[in-house]
Amino acid sequence: MKKTKATLVDTPQMYKTENDISKSRRSELNTLMNQRLASAVNLQMQMKQAHWNVKGPNFIGLHELFDRVNEAVESYVDMIAERIVQLGGIAEGTVRVAASRTRLSEYPLSIADGMAHVGAVAVAISTFGQEARTTIDDANALDDADTADLFTEVSRGIDKWLWFVEAHLQASK
Repeated sequence: MKKTKATLVDTPQMYKTENDISKSRRSELNTLMNQRLASAVNLQMQMKQAHWNVKGPNFIGLHELFDRVNEAVESYVDMIAERIVQLGGIAEGTVRVAASRTRLSEYPLSIADGMAHVGAVAVAISTFGQEARTTIDDANALDDADTADLFTEVSRGIDKWLWFVEAHLQASK
């Protein structure tokens, strides 16, 4: 393992595997998926932030919705991490690594109002959904239909949760 100052984390080598995807493509895929893993871990924690701190007349419904989104995102985190390991990589999913690599905006800590959380959650979910769709294209470009399929499943799920969350915003229009 080598330690780099830029990331402040150990960068492990790829493990040997009989997987027929070339080592160079597996390495590119693992780098790509570790980026998505960071955003997924962040998204999961943002859902818990909303779940813990939501207030207002729709408290119980939003509290439960944000927890259900969190549970779905937790399964996406696991799927992504396991795919990385299947390809001989190391799933780099610590909180510090996620914080340094995520592409999601910082979740506003000072909000309490249910609708403010709905808006912030919608932005976070939609940003991650865009990342998932980009990953489908990137995985296809690297000739990895399995990873593309995994992110198609993630994208479909994220779009469903975005719909559930945004329905709260759309009702008031």
